[in-house]
Amino acid sequence: MAAPRDIAGFRASVTAAAPPAGLDLPLQSLWWDAKGDWARAHACAQDDKTPTGARVHAYLHRVEGDLSNAGYWYNRAGAVPSTEPLTAEWESLATALLAR
Repeated sequence: MAAPRDIAGFRASVTAAAPPAGLDLPLQSLWWDAKGDWARAHACAQDDKTPTGARVHAYLHRVEGDLSNAGYWYNRAGAVPSTEPLTAEWESLATALLAR
């Protein structure tokens, strides 16, 4: 399966056993999170040393409930900590990453 280019395709791809080919680490992280596999999502985020990776890493620590660690990663990303619902933050991140 080719990498999706929009949020609908990205959401639909989550029914597969593995992420579509061509997804970068931040999108792979969000994909695994959508599958309910936080550990795999976190592993992808840890492997990405970019500000984008740090931003997704922050989101994942929010999901985990570790707001202190999330704050650290938001800071590393140069982003203001999100206060929006987790589902909205996931949607915002995925949409922005797919649009790149």
